[in-house]
Amino acid sequence: MTAVLSEPAALDDRAAPTARRLPGRAFWWQAVVVLALCGYAAVSVIPLVTMILNSFRSHLAIATEPWPWPVDPTLQNYVNAWTKASFSTYTINSLVVTIASVALSTVVALPAAYAIARWRFRGREFVEALFISGLFIPFMLAILPMFHLMDALRLIDNPLSLVLVYAANGIPFSIFVFAAFFRHLPAELEEAAMIDGAGPVRSFLSVSVPLVRPAIATVVVFRFVPIWNDFLTPLVLLRSPEKFTLGVGLSKFFGEYQTDWASLFAGLVIATVPLLVLFIVATRQIITGITAGIGK
Repeated sequence: MTAVLSEPAALDDRAAPTARRLPGRAFWWQAVVVLALCGYAAVSVIPLVTMILNSFRSHLAIATEPWPWPVDPTLQNYVNAWTKASFSTYTINSLVVTIASVALSTVVALPAAYAIARWRFRGREFVEALFISGLFIPFMLAILPMFHLMDALRLIDNPLSLVLVYAANGIPFSIFVFAAFFRHLPAELEEAAMIDGAGPVRSFLSVSVPLVRPAIATVVVFRFVPIWNDFLTPLVLLRSPEKFTLGVGLSKFFGEYQTDWASLFAGLVIATVPLLVLFIVATRQIITGITAGIGK
């Protein structure tokens, strides 16, 4: 009886040192990483907060004291940016060009990536390598040939030129992402759809495409942001101010001798809002797509 009672006591004695063990090296390493990420996030937020606060201050207040909290906040800067600086026109132009470019590159890349990933045909590896090689060509090197091509097509000062250039530039990246997702879809799903009478097109649209929605959301966001923020391409291809996008429109606030900082900050806020909305709406799909891509 005594031996039976002493065994739990012995177990408790062995467990006690474990319970009192100090945090190990892994714990401290994780704590350092978390603190570093929190510090990086705080530093990254400072310019955004400064931009928002200064958008409610006057130009004189920003010139004298650029950091304090706005004492007499005003919305006049937004009115000036939206009406006098034609930001309403620039925003519409940017939305049309960006949405059309992302939609066109996605529509072209989806079936191309599906054919590369699921079909077996001669030269498939070469076609895939040809598409992927577009990722290694710096966009700056294509500015001059792109301008001559658009001039030959009579598309200079036409927003369609921006759509074609952005869509072509985004196809290699889109195919790269979509093909990786299509390769890891179970073939049994398409076989079941074909048994039910679905053809290749119906199987692609009804079975495969809905399953790669995280990849589509990831591609849309990663293509939307650089197109929305681009300055060089519309500056080269557009001539009429009423056709400018937001990137070029922001340059109107920079004068030769002075800069309207108050209206500039308001314009930056207007240009940032669609990106924030996009990230908030697509956050879950983006995280799913990125983590799935890492798992693959």
